Amino acid sequence: MNLEVVDCDFTVCKIDNIDKIDLTQEFIFLSKSSDEISLVCESKSVPTNVIESEPGWKAIKISDTLDFSMVGVIANISAILAEADISIFVVSTYNTDYILIKIENFDKGIHVLINNGYVIK
Repeated sequence: MNLEVVDCDFTVCKIDNIDKIDLTQEFIFLSKSSDEISLVCESKSVPTNVIESEPGWKAIKISDTLDFSMVGVIANISAILAEADISIFVVSTYNTDYILIKIENFDKGIHVLINNGYVIK
């Protein structure tokens, strides 16, 4: 499976509403539940209405389009990284998944994935 490094820094946020989100940005991951609104965006584009935030993430994209019948893709990647004591935050789109790793563990995470057979561009 091919992975691709996304060349920007991300922040994970809890926000009070969606009014100040710049939807013209290249990367916006937005989720809403009855309890909260969560946003993952480029660190340079964090809106002003943040309740809490966690900056300092880098992302790896699964380059291949993932069919909904595929199982264990994220489980395998997360198990490999967990074994190396690296926590992750995952966001998904219709076609694929993005694995976010804290910046201070990112190079180690890349190394561990390559050593486990992943090709990273």
